[in-house]
Amino acid sequence: MPAGWVASWVASTSMRLSHDGKPLFLKRNISTMQIATWNVNSLNVRLPQVLDWLAANPDVEILALQETKLTDDKFPLQAIVDAGYHCEFFGQKTYNGVALISREKPVDVVRNIPGMDCDMARVLSGTYTAPNGQPMRVVGAYFPNGQAPGTDKFAYKMRWLDAMREWLRAELLRTPQLLVMGDYNITFDDLDVWDPEGLRETIHCTTEERTHLQALIGLGLHDSLRLFPQPEKSYSWWDYRNFAFRRNNGMRIDHILVSDALKPLVQACVIDKAPRRNERPSDHTPVVVTLGV
Repeated sequence: MPAGWVASWVASTSMRLSHDGKPLFLKRNISTMQIATWNVNSLNVRLPQVLDWLAANPDVEILALQETKLTDDKFPLQAIVDAGYHCEFFGQKTYNGVALISREKPVDVVRNIPGMDCDMARVLSGTYTAPNGQPMRVVGAYFPNGQAPGTDKFAYKMRWLDAMREWLRAELLRTPQLLVMGDYNITFDDLDVWDPEGLRETIHCTTEERTHLQALIGLGLHDSLRLFPQPEKSYSWWDYRNFAFRRNNGMRIDHILVSDALKPLVQACVIDKAPRRNERPSDHTPVVVTLGV
């Protein structure tokens, strides 16, 4: 192997230390990358759509999936590897399940929220290389639905959001370039809801949920989509019933939040509605952010 090639590779590759102090080499730096989140509502059903979407969007370096609904032994890892990607996954039978599909193998991968007693597969985090060559902590999460105000599931959602906020506070101190994406199951405000009056104080739209979401913003995070002008009634989820997608009766509950340190790298953010038009689609569609230097 030519010495000049080795020198060039070393110069363009980031190195950092893991928690135990061992050196870790990450992939070559790139000047622009896309990162996306998509609740696929069963990867077993939607795998061909995911692979097709990745093939049609080659600039996507990281894709976070939610509701894979597969135990780890059933996860279709080989199909994803054959497509040229690394994949971290964390699942359970029938419900929940998350994955991080990426060109680069992440380091310091963590499942769920450390310190919280939770047996549900909801969170995966790992460290990647941002376009500026610095470490970037990426969190893919499936936030609890909450069922309805006043229920045990809603109370659990409030506790979970408290734990998530405090963990992210610590993560920001450790890795200032932080990106948190996934199905939040919360709207920011009335602009995210097709019928704000009819759905006021119902699940996804309660004052309590939105207060928690704003508390994440208070950590120094930013809603990537709203950094840029967007079409009116921009939603990421539509019920399967009552022709909701055709009528655009949806909600924006899938978000990509970026930290103060990462915000200057954000070049664009869009909702890709095309997969929602597929045969047998997920009820959610991808949200994609572009980072660059």
